[in-house]
Amino acid sequence: MLGRLREDTRAMCKRDPAARRCLEVAICYPGVHAIWGHRIAHRLWNAGFRFVARLFSQLVRLLTGVEIHPGATIGRRVTIDHGMGVVIGETAEVGDDVHMYHGVTLGGDTNEPVKRHPTLEDGVQIGANATLLGDITIGENAAVGAGSVVTGDVDAGTTVVGVPARAIGD
Repeated sequence: MLGRLREDTRAMCKRDPAARRCLEVAICYPGVHAIWGHRIAHRLWNAGFRFVARLFSQLVRLLTGVEIHPGATIGRRVTIDHGMGVVIGETAEVGDDVHMYHGVTLGGDTNEPVKRHPTLEDGVQIGANATLLGDITIGENAAVGAGSVVTGDVDAGTTVVGVPARAIGD
């Protein structure tokens, strides 16, 4: 677990040009703290302590401004820059090396107990205040522009922008 915490910190140090030292990131970055809190809540969730996991995740939300459901699956080296207002739903799946900014929502589009939140494959980048809804897949190394609303799959390596989100050319 300690290795994962270091890995998360180093990933944020690498991605944020404002980060002067990894110690600063470990102490002062709420997006990193939210990921760490989720790692604990997710373990509790998977161990069957669902109420305790939800309670802990709400404490993390109060402290960081980032809400990640303990049932969500978060990969390695995931970074949330600034963090405030990020919401990640219960059935969301986030791959490795994903980077997102403040105000991102990975939300559901149904009240049924099914897979209802987005899947982000490895290397995805999500801009500030982007909203991704439903059981959709954002392909490897794709990017979603700030403020975009995405309700359909995005192919690997594609950049989408706008409301509704549309692919842009190279």
